[in-house]
Amino acid sequence: MVNKNLIATLSIEDSEAESMLMDAFGDDVAGGDMESLLEVNIEDFTSGKILTGKVIGKAGDDFLVDVGLKSEGILDKHEFENPADVEIGDTVEVLLEAVEGEGGMVAISKRKADRIKGWEKIISEKGEDDPVEGKVMRKIKGGLLVDIGVPVFLPASQVDIRRPADIGIYIGKTIEAQILKIDTERRNIVISRRKLIEDRRAVMRKQLLEKVNVGDLVTGTVKNIADFGAFVDLGGIDGLLHITDMSWGRVNHPSDVVKIDDKIEVKILNIDYEKEKIALGLKQKDSSPWEDIEAKYPANTRVTGTVTNIMSYGAFVKLEDGVEGLVHISEMSWTKRINHPSEVVSIGEEADVVVLDINKDKQEISLGMKQTEVNPWELVAEKYPPGTVVEGKVRNLASYGAFIEIEPGIDGLLHVSDLSWTKKISHPNEMLKKGDTCKCVVLEVDQQKQRVALGLKQMEEDPWVEAIPSAYQPGMIVHGKVTKITNFGVFVELEDDLEGLLHISELADHKVENPQDVVKQDQEVEVKILRVDLDDRKIGLSLKRAQWTADQEAAAERSEGKSSGGSGASGGGIGGLGDGLDHLGTDKITFGSGD
Repeated sequence: MVNKNLIATLSIEDSEAESMLMDAFGDDVAGGDMESLLEVNIEDFTSGKILTGKVIGKAGDDFLVDVGLKSEGILDKHEFENPADVEIGDTVEVLLEAVEGEGGMVAISKRKADRIKGWEKIISEKGEDDPVEGKVMRKIKGGLLVDIGVPVFLPASQVDIRRPADIGIYIGKTIEAQILKIDTERRNIVISRRKLIEDRRAVMRKQLLEKVNVGDLVTGTVKNIADFGAFVDLGGIDGLLHITDMSWGRVNHPSDVVKIDDKIEVKILNIDYEKEKIALGLKQKDSSPWEDIEAKYPANTRVTGTVTNIMSYGAFVKLEDGVEGLVHISEMSWTKRINHPSEVVSIGEEADVVVLDINKDKQEISLGMKQTEVNPWELVAEKYPPGTVVEGKVRNLASYGAFIEIEPGIDGLLHVSDLSWTKKISHPNEMLKKGDTCKCVVLEVDQQKQRVALGLKQMEEDPWVEAIPSAYQPGMIVHGKVTKITNFGVFVELEDDLEGLLHISELADHKVENPQDVVKQDQEVEVKILRVDLDDRKIGLSLKRAQWTADQEAAAERSEGKSSGGSGASGGGIGGLGDGLDHLGTDKITFGSGD
């Protein structure tokens, strides 16, 4: 209260004192009404106090407020939430910041008064863990500033169960949260929207698990999308909608089917009560297209589909939603060599295919493209019977023969053993080159194995039938040239493409360890024909017998006759000759078109 001793010392006749009293306490006190002065609490007009004032006018867009002091205070229009609704005569509570502010006006603040009142109201009504509601004002470092009557801090980690990419999306929105901490000394409050949601979801989760069953249809909201699927909020639990359960057809990414915040109806596939997890399905709402797949697409049915994907081993063709089949690269063409399916088809194009096989359990369909056309191999046997002369280009060479293209996509194999009647051929490149054109005879057609056997030597008469037996007979002395020296003997060229074998035992009278000790490469020699084997197409020669005299020959023959038991067959060295002659033959093999 006012100090009475101080008042007693004031003289009313003192005009200066009267002016001071009027300024400080009003006309009544200045006129001598001490009782009213005694009723005034000076502390009510100290800085930091909340006063009730009256709007008495406007100064531009701002408002003049009388709080009972000698000067009015000015409130900025932004101190009011809705300045347009403020009228003259309205009462307003303000914080007295200074008795005499700038320009002699009383410094007041409605906003600060509201905050102080709000803080006192919050402290009196709320405690930690209590729910509150407020409007998000703006982003600050580490989170958001929320007005719940007083500004409070909402950390970014407490905004939601899954932290959003941009917490700024909440600015201007009214949210519910839970008080985490109150610091009365610093007047700080920290709130959490996440904890409030988690607590509520725990209750909802328990209620949901008690009422749902496998097979139920439920509605939820898509909350998050990953590469493997989407999480759907069912109201307390986020169920997983896996990418494989989104559609019976192919799904490249879950975002192709659902978007965040989409409301979708899904089917409950599985419930794990212990882990509180629910598996959801979208495609299971409809029956599987694979249920009657065998009736819809029986084997050998020709259908049209759309190429959806291409791999190195084949192409996937969509027959209908949820049904795709694989055309293996080997089933794309009867004759064309395909290195990659993209050479034949492209994604998005329509393709005619034939159903080859169905595995309903594995949901797999094997398709073929080449089966939509006539198999040219079915006509090969008719077009090229054995004995037919064909002309083709050498497409490829292998150690065992040459592949001749007799028509586009149809290759025949010209085996190395069918290149020449008489000449020993080690590799087909000794007679042919890739790209050469040559005429051959069809020897055999295997339609099942898709193989055609060709022969080049068969284009001419077999000299072993008449020409060679009449020109080369046992006992004849002939001239030749050494063409090849081996460890078992020497090959002697008797004429072009005709060779005989001079076995190592027939080189000299003495035992020969190394044929090169007796003859040299390309040496001209005179040899005797020992035998002509028409079946094996071999000629046996002897160098030492060509050098013997008639007496030596007769003695040798008598000696050999005795050693062989009088059989009259060639013995001794001739037996060795037989072993060496085996090297002259080349077995024929069965083959197919290919490299």
